Amino acid sequence: MALTDDFPCTGLVMFLPTDNLDAVSNFYETLLGLPLVRDQGLCRIFQTAPGAYIGFCNREYTIPTDYRVVITLLIDDVDGAYKVLKSQGIETENSPELSEQFNVYQFFVRDPNGYLVEVQRFNEPLPS
Repeated sequence: MALTDDFPCTGLVMFLPTDNLDAVSNFYETLLGLPLVRDQGLCRIFQTAPGAYIGFCNREYTIPTDYRVVITLLIDDVDGAYKVLKSQGIETENSPELSEQFNVYQFFVRDPNGYLVEVQRFNEPLPS
């Protein structure tokens, strides 16, 4: 028997370390427009979708470059999101493009920590 058979998961928060909480908060709240739902002083939590959150905690470090994660935001209008970020002067890693290998349409941008943020649309949607 699996844990979630009796105790269903109701959401997800992914926490990552940051060495500049103010800069990362500005990026996610102001530039990406994710609502800040909890400010715990040393940690801030942003909502990405109903029941899904990303949090950043002030530490003296970030994850080393060789072990970086990719934060993927699922957005239907990838081209529209790209245009909004470019109009705000945000540099992106690439223009929106189809990844045939994964059957997704996406582009990448880096947050103030250097973490890759992928704006992506699955061409074959995940089950809800």
